[in-house]
Amino acid sequence: MEFIKNISIEITNTTDRHSQELIIINLESILKYSKRYYDRQFYTRTNLNKDYLIEFERFLKNYFTSTELTNKGLPNIKQCGEALNMSGHYLSDLLKAETGESAKEHIHNYVVEQAKNKLLSTTPSISEIAFDLGFEYPQHFSKIFKKKTSMSPKEYRCSLN
Repeated sequence: MEFIKNISIEITNTTDRHSQELIIINLESILKYSKRYYDRQFYTRTNLNKDYLIEFERFLKNYFTSTELTNKGLPNIKQCGEALNMSGHYLSDLLKAETGESAKEHIHNYVVEQAKNKLLSTTPSISEIAFDLGFEYPQHFSKIFKKKTSMSPKEYRCSLN
């Protein structure tokens, strides 16, 4: 409240060459305290956060074995957050604080692990695997796979044989 009071004083009094800077400093302080408060919740609730991580992994497993994958494609962060009764951004921040990886990175890691298992078999084509994993475009799948493994899906499959 002290910061708000200081800002109010600066706005209502005669402005001088320092007024704008003082207003900005007080606003920055409010924002820094807000960020501190927001970040602190991730460190004080570690046990609860681990439960959310387990729930998130369970959601991914269920999603990838359900018909939703075929109907809706890859899950997005918003869907994941809603499944855990929180916003997607909050889920991503929580996962980042807990594991060092965002929700999107977790989804991509899960997809790559699923792809590796499917690539063990030489029967389905890489395009079929991409479509089975919810990708609209096989190129997008290949790009994510290569980013995570440093190999294309084709190179990965060849390295197994």
